Amino acid sequence: MAKARVSSVQYEPPVYQCVVRLGQCLRRFWNVHVMSFFGKQEEEERIPPGQSIFHKEKIVALGQMLKNKFLTIEERAQAAHRIGLLAFTGGPMAGRFAAEYMKEVALLLQNAQVAPKTRILLLQSVACWCYLNPITQKRAKFLKLVPILTAIFDTVPESASKNVNSSLLLKFWACYTLSVMTCNNVSYMEELREYQSLKHHLQALSRENWEGWPENFAEVLYFLIGFHRH
Repeated sequence: MAKARVSSVQYEPPVYQCVVRLGQCLRRFWNVHVMSFFGKQEEEERIPPGQSIFHKEKIVALGQMLKNKFLTIEERAQAAHRIGLLAFTGGPMAGRFAAEYMKEVALLLQNAQVAPKTRILLLQSVACWCYLNPITQKRAKFLKLVPILTAIFDTVPESASKNVNSSLLLKFWACYTLSVMTCNNVSYMEELREYQSLKHHLQALSRENWEGWPENFAEVLYFLIGFHRH
């Protein structure tokens, strides 16, 4: 009977190694890009340890900016980016509170006319918001972020080299964000497995130059989804 209670989710050695490496590089990412950012903020403002929702006032103010259609899309994306960072550093409660504004992020991500650089800010916001947080990951599924993110791989850039490079970088960040959402969530693995075209996109992206990244996240995502077994 004791053996029957063993978790049914078991990774094959290559997948397990990918998950371990993913966790390690995610920690490095947070240390460099997240904690360094908020280390500067800490000197300016001390948050009482008993506050129920960390950074609540900041999230509300940034949420108003995100919803303000009189601002440029770039300014709204910057607000979304900071909401994601605050949701991550504020813990699960802050993540649930920030969820109120993620519908706007999803809508902006669907707009193919938004510049790749701006959409990358939105992807980074989603990655921070969903990092190891099953509640926000469930909310992201409700907002249909999986089909929104996978649609990024179907876009074909214009012939100019600048457009090609920007589009490729956007797809790299989509791989990264989906890896964050998938690494501890079996339901994401199962849903992404239904996108057969994704398998071929990831195979192609894994052959691109990932120099400067801690991992080849197209390859990581490919193994997390389980495409190597099908």
